[in-house]
Amino acid sequence: MGKRGGRKGNRGGRGGGGGRSERSTNWQDISRTNEKLEKYYNEPEFIPEEEKEEFWNAIKRDLPNSFRFTGSRGHALAVQQRLKDFYVPQITSIEYEGQPVEPPRPVSWYPDQLAWSMTTPKQVIRRHAPFASFQKFLVAETEVGNISRQELVSMIPPLLIDIRPGMTVLDMCAAPGSKSAQLMEALHAGEEETILDVAKQVKEGNAGPEPLGPEGLNDDGRTTGLLIANDSDYKRAHLLIHQMKRLSSPNLIVTNHDATMYPSIKLPPLPAPEGKRPINRYLKFDRILADVPCSGDGTARKNYGVWKDWSPSSALGLYTTQARILVRALQMLKVGGRVVYSTCSMNPVENEAVIASAIERCGGAANVKIIDCSEELAGLKRRPGLKSWKVMDREGRIWSSWKDVLEQRQQEETSNGLARLAEGMFPPSGETAELPLERCMRIYPHLQDTGGFFITVLEKISEIKAKPETSGNVIPLLPKGSVAALAAELDSRNKKDAEPYQKLDSLDELVPADAEVEAELAKNASVAEASNQPPYSVTLDASEPGSPAKREGDDLDDEVPAKRAKLDDGNEVLIGDRPVHRPPPAVVETEHVGTSTETTPAATAPAPLAQGFKKKVAQEEPYKYLDPNHPELVPVYEFFDLSERFPRDRWMVRNAEGQPTRTVYYTSALARDILTMNEGSGMKFVHCGVKMFVKQDAQRENVCRWRIQTDGLRIIEPWLGDVRTVTLTQRETLRRLLIEMFPKVNDNGWKQLDEIGERVKDIPMGCSILRVEPNGKEDGLNERMVLPLWRSLHSINLMLPKEDRRAMLLRIFNDSTPVNNHNIKTPKTPLKEAETVIEVEQETEIDPPVAVEEDLLKKENLALGQDEQEQMDTRETYTKAGDEEDRFNQTV
Repeated sequence: MGKRGGRKGNRGGRGGGGGRSERSTNWQDISRTNEKLEKYYNEPEFIPEEEKEEFWNAIKRDLPNSFRFTGSRGHALAVQQRLKDFYVPQITSIEYEGQPVEPPRPVSWYPDQLAWSMTTPKQVIRRHAPFASFQKFLVAETEVGNISRQELVSMIPPLLIDIRPGMTVLDMCAAPGSKSAQLMEALHAGEEETILDVAKQVKEGNAGPEPLGPEGLNDDGRTTGLLIANDSDYKRAHLLIHQMKRLSSPNLIVTNHDATMYPSIKLPPLPAPEGKRPINRYLKFDRILADVPCSGDGTARKNYGVWKDWSPSSALGLYTTQARILVRALQMLKVGGRVVYSTCSMNPVENEAVIASAIERCGGAANVKIIDCSEELAGLKRRPGLKSWKVMDREGRIWSSWKDVLEQRQQEETSNGLARLAEGMFPPSGETAELPLERCMRIYPHLQDTGGFFITVLEKISEIKAKPETSGNVIPLLPKGSVAALAAELDSRNKKDAEPYQKLDSLDELVPADAEVEAELAKNASVAEASNQPPYSVTLDASEPGSPAKREGDDLDDEVPAKRAKLDDGNEVLIGDRPVHRPPPAVVETEHVGTSTETTPAATAPAPLAQGFKKKVAQEEPYKYLDPNHPELVPVYEFFDLSERFPRDRWMVRNAEGQPTRTVYYTSALARDILTMNEGSGMKFVHCGVKMFVKQDAQRENVCRWRIQTDGLRIIEPWLGDVRTVTLTQRETLRRLLIEMFPKVNDNGWKQLDEIGERVKDIPMGCSILRVEPNGKEDGLNERMVLPLWRSLHSINLMLPKEDRRAMLLRIFNDSTPVNNHNIKTPKTPLKEAETVIEVEQETEIDPPVAVEEDLLKKENLALGQDEQEQMDTRETYTKAGDEEDRFNQTV
């Protein structure tokens, strides 16, 4: 994945890096050197002298490809088995320059071998046919969400957070979503098997009235947990939605908030004692992932912007934001809960310093414990966290202590060279010095041929009240254009005799024209109003370009415009992939039931609007829950013979009227309570719910026009009766249904459908369920699957988009036969009118703004060695079940 590139060169690059076309052309020619970067990491605290050569050789090499099998464990193992049985032996047989080619290999420390890596040179991939076949497999499985192209080190934090079903989890900085997907998979672990077991007990009459299932899965086998995935950027939040939709979880909420000031979430109040008001409750989390914005120097193997633009200013500018995010995470955590803090940076200013500062603000080791994870993930090579380190200032000088900085500041009071240095960036002193920072985890590129990464696992021991930030221990950056800054600049220039500086006689030469000043003020006011934050010129270091944003191998950088800001010199640079210029949050006291008082960020007052500026606010459709006995729903229950055991108080629609006009969603009970209790509170919810029923036209009256949408089928299928069920066990029958769209069942067409022919011939029109059951025979299948069918007047059809059909054909049958649509006719043979009526609504999420669609839904092809934005294809329409029938509707 080291080479960043592709066919389209018109997208913006990261960190001043230019477009993808430029990267594709120039990546190998980039000089992988940076004087300040190399000077800093050659300090003895980081890498032992005997490993330095190996470290620098590794960080300057391209990063290997890596990917992960996703979804439920059973399905992921089935896809993985295909790789093992078919593609690995083919690749192993290849020789290059007299040596066997190394095939993809499972990652030793990832559970169940569900993560793989490969280092095959591109010239080998292009020359040998088995790689073309393997690439086609990766394309198909990635396209349907069974494989995720993700950097190995970015897979570590979700593995250490120790999620179990039933937990409430928050991912504070979640986009683009690969780590969120790992968290969600853990939240649903064991659910599929448990639901089937509970449903069997209910059908056999062996179940009592109370919900069944083990802890965490005690909602009749369904997980009672919840993942809230948040991102501060609206467009990236929608990218997150499209990535997470592949998991079809009703236990997901996506929000759009600044992580440093994440709002408290109301829960239904506790019953009130007699004569008293109800007791308010707020959500506390069992687990929180704080994968924060960072300078990203650990991504130097795949991001050439690190070599071009890295400067110490990046870490200095991010330290405060990172600490605020971590403190807010600890505030929202339950006692006994875990926070995992991670960055793809190796800089201790963004890592150990943030950990120490956050723990100190939260009351020290008595309240927050650093967990020792050195024995977890056997096979993962790591280094302990640092106990001592130095800090590099904006001019590249290295400082050993805060005391030395203060002494130097007395000698150069007008210099901005020390700006943004803070006492908390240095190794802790006093009681905090005893923190076991060695329990933090550092991943270096030369240890296992990966990127650089940092992870720390924290446990909350008792309730906390965070101390306020102290501005006295930070050297401020003088705002450019201020009198103080101009005086400092004049003094600095007058001290220099040599070129290129010219001695100035007055401040007038540095003061911009009035019109320029007014324009800058108006711009800053507009930006501040739009984001509830101070102007960029106050918060950004204007003297140096920003370093590439923090994102690891799970990034889809170019799918969404990078987070950029204008510096005072007018240049636009990347500061981070999320806002990093936030004010210290004001705090108010709020009472949380069953806990001590904690501090919660208060709303920040917006800056005054500049004249002529119109604030744009993204509008989301409301979330309205339906009456379980709504007249549109009761006939659906009867049509599908839905068990009374399946919950009917979780149906939700996305329109202000609260009517099921097009789509009915299903959510978990906790998600319902949160959406209901926080309606109108200012919480910015951008996604929740799985599509369960979609309305469509049918060819006859008195046919149920609601069909079960593919996304929700797995959830509801165990609770459906047999009246709409078709069972299939033979491989060849499934293959035919995948290859042929709309096979005829009228006349004698049903006879060609083998074991299911008789059943589909007589089944009434409308939506049905195809249960694919393994039978253990040679002509059988190895994996249980549930697929949607539609019975039309004269035909049936698997309601799967073409990409899903292609992936299943390739994986199960090694067949790349083109899909055959029987209903595409020539103009000379017009279709019967009855065959042109059925209309299947395209299954897209509620449409985001056009700009979001244009930015998020660019379709790219997967190619080995290309970057994640090409490798993790976000399709233009995520699920297009029935797309061919839509075309068929048009009368020729």
